[in-house]
Order: sequence, then C-alpha cells, then structure tokens
Amino acid sequence: MRATLRWAQADFRAHRGEALFVVLASAGVIASLLLAGALFGYAANPWQRVFNQSHGAHIWLHTRAGADTGALSGVDGVEALSGPYRTTATTVESRGARAGVTLRAAPAEPPQTGRPLVGSGSWLTAPDEGPGSGAVSRSGSGSGTVSGVGSVVLETSVARALWAEPGDTVRVTGPDGAPHLLRVSGTADAAEPRYQPGGAAGIGWVLPATLEEIARGDTGLSVGLRLEDPGDTDFIVQRAVTVLGADRVAEVTKWQQARADAGGDDRLLGAMFAVFGLGALLAAALAASGAIGARVRGQLRDIAVLKAIGFTPGQVARGFLVQHLAFALLGVALGTTAIALLGARIPGRIGVAAAVWHDLPGHTSLMIGIPVGAVLLIAASTGLSAWRAGRVPPVPVARAALPSAAPMTALGKRALGVRVPPALVLGWRAAFPRRGRTLVPVARLALPLVLITVALVAWSTLDQFRSRPAQMGLAAALTVRAEQPAGPSDAELEKTLAAVPDIEAVHPGAEMAALVPGQTGTITLRGLGTARQPYPSAVVEGRAVAGPDEAVAGQGLLDLLGVRVGDWVRMTVGGRPQILHLVGRTIEPESGGRVITTTLDALRERDPQLRPAYHALVLREGADPRAVSGALATAAGATLEIRETPNPADRLEPARGVIGALIAVLALIGLIELLTLIGTGVRDRGRDLLALKAIGLTPRQIGAMIVTAAGLTALAAALVGTAVGLLSGTWLVDTQGASSGIGAGIAQLPPLPVLLTVIAGAVLGAVAAAALPATRTARRRLADSLSETL
Repeated sequence: MRATLRWAQADFRAHRGEALFVVLASAGVIASLLLAGALFGYAANPWQRVFNQSHGAHIWLHTRAGADTGALSGVDGVEALSGPYRTTATTVESRGARAGVTLRAAPAEPPQTGRPLVGSGSWLTAPDEGPGSGAVSRSGSGSGTVSGVGSVVLETSVARALWAEPGDTVRVTGPDGAPHLLRVSGTADAAEPRYQPGGAAGIGWVLPATLEEIARGDTGLSVGLRLEDPGDTDFIVQRAVTVLGADRVAEVTKWQQARADAGGDDRLLGAMFAVFGLGALLAAALAASGAIGARVRGQLRDIAVLKAIGFTPGQVARGFLVQHLAFALLGVALGTTAIALLGARIPGRIGVAAAVWHDLPGHTSLMIGIPVGAVLLIAASTGLSAWRAGRVPPVPVARAALPSAAPMTALGKRALGVRVPPALVLGWRAAFPRRGRTLVPVARLALPLVLITVALVAWSTLDQFRSRPAQMGLAAALTVRAEQPAGPSDAELEKTLAAVPDIEAVHPGAEMAALVPGQTGTITLRGLGTARQPYPSAVVEGRAVAGPDEAVAGQGLLDLLGVRVGDWVRMTVGGRPQILHLVGRTIEPESGGRVITTTLDALRERDPQLRPAYHALVLREGADPRAVSGALATAAGATLEIRETPNPADRLEPARGVIGALIAVLALIGLIELLTLIGTGVRDRGRDLLALKAIGLTPRQIGAMIVTAAGLTALAAALVGTAVGLLSGTWLVDTQGASSGIGAGIAQLPPLPVLLTVIAGAVLGAVAAAALPATRTARRRLADSLSETL
C-alpha cells in the first residue's frame, strides 16, 4: 500500500495539469448540478419560496371590528403576529375589468411577518414622502383630471386580472357605493390564496388614511399568525377562535389552502423539471467519468512500466482508484463550497435561485445527495477505468504495434487527389475513424444538446400561448358579461360590441354544470357560438362542430368518461338528459380539460328560454386586449364586466427564466464534455500527428486538422442532438399536456433560426475550445513526440 501511495504522489507531481483538469471538471459538474437543483427548487415551489422570503403567516383570521386580536400573542405556539390590519371589501375597476378586492391598511414600512414581496413598482409611501400618497380623490364619473390620488399596492394575481401596472389609476368602489381613484404604486406577491374570478377576493394594501377615506369606519380586521410548528395549525385555529369568540371571526385562511391553490403549478413545473434534472445528472456523470477515463487512457505507457517493474494489477487498480477518488472529493468540495458561498452572487435568475434555495424544501437533501451521488458515480466509473488499467500488458511497444485508425478510404484518397485541403480530409478522417469510436463521443456530446433542445421546445410552447393563443384553445381574448338588471339587453349589447373596430367576432355563450353518466361527478357543459357562426375551437383530432347535437371535448373529459371521438355522450343538466355526439377533440386549457363544447343553439333545443350568460370576443390580429377593454368600458359605462381569458402561460411564467438559466447550465456541462473529448482526441492521435509531421505537413495544417476534427464532431453531435431533442421534447410536452387534461398537440417546435443558432454555437464553441490544444500540438517538435509512439 505504501508503494501504491508513493506512486500516486509521484504521478500527481508528474501530471499536475491533467490532475488539475480532472479536479476542475469535477467541480464544474458539481456546481452545475447544484445550480440545476437550485433552479428546480426555485421554479417548482413558488408558494413556498414566497412564504419563506416574506416570513409568511400560517393562519390569517378575518374578524369583525372590535375583536381583541392583541390577546392572540399569548396563545401557546404562536411565534409572531402580522397586524392586526383594518380591512374593507371593495370593487376595483381598471380598463373595463372588475374584481373584488379586500383593501388592507398597511404601514409605510412593510411588516416583518407576512411581508408582501414587491415585484414591480414600489411600496406605499407616507404622505410626507410623496405627493398625494395618502389623499384620495372622489370621482362620480371616473373621468376628468385626477389630483391628489391615493396609492395602492395590488397582489399580483388581482393586478393581472385588472391589467393594472404601476402608474395606472384604478377606480375603487367602497362599502358606501362612492367611487374613488387610486394610483397603483406597485404589485406584490403574498403567501395567501390567489384571486379567483367569481370566488376568492384579491388583496390590496393602502395606507390607513386612504382606507379611512374609502370605508369611513365600516371595516373589519385581519391578523396573521406565524406558528412555531406548522403541524399545530388546526389546534391553534381552535384556540384563536376561542380567544376571540366565534361570533367575532368571519373567516379563517390556513397556509394549506394557499399552498393547494398553487399546487397545480408546483406539480406541473416539478414534473417538467424532473426530466431535465435526470438528464442533467446523466450528462454530468458522463462528463466526469469521461475526464477520468481520458486520463487513464493517457497513462497506458506509465501503467505498462509499473507492471514491468513488478506492480500487480491490484496495486495498479488501487493506485488509480485512490488517486481519482481524492481528485473527485477535492472537486466536489470545491464545487459545493463555491455554490454555497458565491452562488447568490451570480447575476440573473441563477443567483436569485441560489440565494433563496436554502429556505426551500429539499435543500439539505440535495446539497448532500448531489455531491454524494456524484462521488459514487465517479467512484464507479473510476473503478471500471482502474480495472482496465490493471489489465494493461507490461509491454510498452505493444501499443505502437496496434493500428490506431482505419486505413484511408477510397473517397478520402480521391479527395486528396482533386486538391481538397488536406486539413479537411484528415480532419474528417480523425473525427470519424471507425463506427464504434465515432458513435461514443458523438453520443456523449449530443446528450447536453438533446436536453437544450428539449428546453427550447418547452420555451417555444410557452411562447405559443402568448403569440398564437387561438392555436392553443384561446381564440377569445375577452369575455363580456352584462350586469343585470341594469345591464343592456342582448340586442343593445351586440350593437355596442359591433361599434368597437378591433373586435372581429362575437360569440354568445353559456356554461353549466352537468352530471356524468352514473351521476358520480360533474363536468362543464358549454354552449358557445351559434350554428351559423360557430366558435373557432382548436381542434386537434376529428373535426369542428358543424351540425345539430354535435360537440367537441377536451382530453380531460375523454379520459374521465372513457370515450373517444365519434362516441355519443349522455349527461344530465338540470334534471333533463342531454345527448351529444363527440366529433372532435380540442385543446382545452380550462377546468382540467373536463369541458364539452357545443353551440348555444343545441342547448336551446333543451331550454328555449336560455339566454347568453356572456359573450366571447375574438379580436383582430394585432389588437391589444387592454385597449379594446378600455374602449368597451368607455362605450358601455359601468354596465359591463370585462374579463381577460385566463392563459395557462401566466401560471408558468417563472419557468421561462428558469429554462433560460438551465440552458446555460447544460451548456457548461457540454463544454466540459467537449474539452475532455478534444484532449482525448489529441492524445490518442499523437502517433498520427508525428507521422504527418514526418511526411511534411506544416504546423498550420496540423492545427487546422485538429480544429476541423473537433468542429465536425460537434456538428455531428449537434445534428443528432437537435433531431433527438425535437422528437423527445415534442413527446414530453404532449404527454404532459395529455396528463394535465389540456390535451396532446400543444408542443411547438422552436423556430428554425433558433435551432441553427444552437448548431452554430456548438460548432463555434468546439472550434474555439480546440484552438489552444491545436496550437500547442502544432508547435511541438518531433523529438518531443517520440515518447508517444510507446
């Protein structure tokens, strides 16, 4: 064992550069995997991230005025209180959209517990810190010059529903029915239930003076409780209600409700990024094992000498195993330490993810599991390489006696005969020597490119929901509901809608719950459009509705009922049967795809008195929904409720930045693999380069041959990686769409220029990475290369 350790130490001194590369490669792989883990945690746990950053409250109690909320601080298990805050229920309007919002009086300094996280704009400012920040302007018509407008910070989901941005002015109707104008100073995230149209109200924060002006004493109280043990939530709720009095508590909101509200996003993002995580782990393991295997192959001559002087195969294997395990442990320690200390300083989304990662679930297990798993993988690959090293014969000249490449093909000889540059011909021969030796490096380098292409498919699919919503089942950008009885009649509403130039089509619609066969559940039955002007559903299988009693359905409904396109479906609506013929499957983003859509005329056959509950508006290409909403609000006054059609891309918005950062991480793994392949190729072709120098090739030609070989290998890997990535990405996105109920057929391929950029980037990166090894190899003298013949 002593001799083995002494040889390992001597080998390290003799090959410090190679050892440094192995250590840095291992550190880079570990750092990449840890950053990937941070990105996954950041994207897949949006609610937990907000809760931790805001020091959120586990329980929110909404009470009537006069409740003694101060007594809650004495309840056992309560760590801290947020509030109490005076609250009032209001209706907020902006650009024709209307939403119920609970205004909450908050101080100019955000609280430490339950602190809203301002994402855009700024927090509330005290009256002496900004003009008009505490005053409120009354307006009877909502028009005219606004002066001394108060400020409000809106929770992100309600701000999105209202199309409100920092700097906009919104109309707030208080409990007394009087309108007020408030300026949106910012939008913020909170670890509380999101706004749901027709359901849970949104949250807005105003200064106490602003709330007093709007509510004038008609207020309640909200207080947040942060617990020492979240598992005691139900018990603490009972204690808190007892302390306050059941008659004083109007509503209780628990942290489980808020987390469940965002649970669909967590599962969808988690499933999507789990695939990337496994792929990144495999690519990283191959990169690390490739670096170690390359070093072992580069020391075959030294191994043969050790065998010749008496080292046993076991001693050789143990020497390599001990040495490379030490390198792996050092690299893992460097990578882990670098991310722990410097990860938060990386600019962009990666740094933000690394900064908050330590507070997210799974941080400790990943920080321990990834390095330990990497060490085990490196140990396994090193053990295999060490076993191969132990089998090296103790005859150094045997290596030179074996052919290192296939003979020159007839095509190659013909190319040289027609004056094709020798660097190109020899570079091609070096890049693709034999089928087996060609497939392995191409496959290893293609794996990161496959994952990058899959990420681009996911990015393009998300972008498709934004740029071409009609192809994703979102043809109608707006829905309009007339407020009865003050609202206009159907004829007056259609006349008003026809006067807006950017509206291309108006489709009357109605929705109702229907019982499935067996009455074991409910689905959404939607009548949208008429037989003369059917709604343009995004049909991906079958055909659109064209006749009476025909309907299309989402994938979620087909899976729920176990039916296929072409079947007849019977359901019960209001105690009456409704039988429809399924003629197509559509992309259905709403209600988990459990929606069946027919025409309004088909529903009127069952109920002749049925009136449209809303109108879906299809806008002209390029029209701005916000501008159209504002024009409608001006034309119809306050008699219309205008809503933007929910877009699934809004829930997945955090994934866009994470996908971009993930591509950078995968590119780093690919660069490590590329450097390993280039170094291995130069070392393995040392005898060929010596022969080429002997027959007269110039150093420039030899360098060009090495660069050409690297570029051609990268080109082949890029072509294979992008092709496989497109197929895999399409399958993964469609499979995820089908499992979520939206339906298959939503995958969108990246634009051709983007794919060409990926291929060109891989080739240029390989050329740039090979430039330095090529220059050093080309400048070596013949005498320096004689030892490589052994």
